[in-house]
Amino acid sequence: MTKKQRALMAIDLLKQEYPDAICSLEYERPYELLIAVRLSAQCTDARVNLVTPALFEKYPTLESFANAQLEELEEIIRPCGFFHTKARDIILMSQMLLKNYGGILPDTVEELTKLPGVGRKTANLIVGDVYKKPAIVCDTHCIRITNLLGLTDTKDPYKCELQLQKCLPPQESSDFCHRMVLHGRKYCIARRPRCQECPLAPCCKHFEKTYGHLSSATE
Repeated sequence: MTKKQRALMAIDLLKQEYPDAICSLEYERPYELLIAVRLSAQCTDARVNLVTPALFEKYPTLESFANAQLEELEEIIRPCGFFHTKARDIILMSQMLLKNYGGILPDTVEELTKLPGVGRKTANLIVGDVYKKPAIVCDTHCIRITNLLGLTDTKDPYKCELQLQKCLPPQESSDFCHRMVLHGRKYCIARRPRCQECPLAPCCKHFEKTYGHLSSATE
């Protein structure tokens, strides 16, 4: 099975298991997604979703974030961890969005990564979810699972992104990455994967190597 064939099978199986490929972060406006993603670094999406309602009520506009007092913002986002750096980045990115982009999020990875605290993972998420363009979000789930599947062979996010570009149909790439997150939480859990229950077993190289001898023995 080639990587492209393996990728297409994984896409089909993931669609069956997770029909709704949605971002688990809750937001209403595009800039709110950008802020929520920044908060999610080294923090669970569930915890971010507990913090953002009060945050977005306190700061209802991009202008209010740009003019926020650092200490007040830090106190609200403290439960998300690394609140000093995150608060500073949120204020600076809001100011830059207003000054350089008229308050509108850029629609390319190249422009988005110019914003403070925004890397390729965040930028790709915005491009895919907000602008519905082909995008590959290489978070820890995506990197780990695609390595196990045999679609990638690197832990480097950018290299992983480039390798996935070669085997994923562009129109499927964003949803594929969302489903990777769902799959990483349900079956392919770090340190305790449920391999023998996994719906991706038919196209997983790790499963073949680990359990292939068992299926051969029963044939």
